[in-house]
Amino acid sequence: MPRLSEIARHTGAAAIGLAIGGAFWGLYWVPLRWLAGLGMGGAWPGAVIFAGAGVILSPLIWRYRAQIRANWWALVSCGMLTGAAFSLFSTAILMTDVIRAILLFYLTPVWSTGLGLLFLGERLTVARGSALALGLMGLLIMLGLGAGWPVPRSLGDGLALASGVVWAVGSLRLYQGGHIAVPLQVIGFVGGGLVVTLATIALGGAAMNPLAGAVALTAAIGPVLILSALIVVPVLFLTVWPATVLPPARVGLILMTEIVAGVVTAALFAGEPFGWREAIGSVVIVSAGLVEVLGHRISVRAVRP
Repeated sequence: MPRLSEIARHTGAAAIGLAIGGAFWGLYWVPLRWLAGLGMGGAWPGAVIFAGAGVILSPLIWRYRAQIRANWWALVSCGMLTGAAFSLFSTAILMTDVIRAILLFYLTPVWSTGLGLLFLGERLTVARGSALALGLMGLLIMLGLGAGWPVPRSLGDGLALASGVVWAVGSLRLYQGGHIAVPLQVIGFVGGGLVVTLATIALGGAAMNPLAGAVALTAAIGPVLILSALIVVPVLFLTVWPATVLPPARVGLILMTEIVAGVVTAALFAGEPFGWREAIGSVVIVSAGLVEVLGHRISVRAVRP
């Protein structure tokens, strides 16, 4: 079957690419906070970044226009989910601590594992169960074992948690739509993110729509286009491509590299706390991804003739 041969060829490279992409997503808070410093608040920084990515992708949109028309419903249904996830996450980063936003988002392996069991016929293997347990343990360590489960304590926390749930469903749709070319899925991702973010601005009231005006937007155009061309669009490809060939649970676990990058950089440059708890939690979470990847490779070797 073409689907199985595609997965066999690309799962190793996809896992590596996804880990790299996740690490870059850990730095995503930096341009968001910079845009907020220019006078944009609420959902505006996310809207500006999605718009910049759309401009960079415009040649691909023109090139694949026929395929976009042919697959428009699949792209809309998938793009609205994946784009919405990162739209909500972008806004959450500006409404709560970076570390809390990232950690609440990364409850996503829990939702992804459940979706895989329900809709993909996956089994809860020892490797995956161990990886999931390590991931949750790392989250609890970083949040403080005495603080209980990571439940939303503000609007930003709620958006971060919701973004993880939506990403789990979106990554399932990406996996199910693996026959659609990756550039089309990236275009759908950006389009969905922009639509959801603009809707958030329009419907979210004053909390989502504080904007300094045309001066802030003008100052951001050049840097955002450069950022989109050099980082955002390539990282989107490193996120979407693996999600089309890897099951959602693996995607959620491997993307946990974002936690380490986000926690460390937030501690260094945003003054957020980073002590022994965050360090140990980061190590445990990275271990979860390694257990998942290595356990999958062992199981694949075991079933080969």
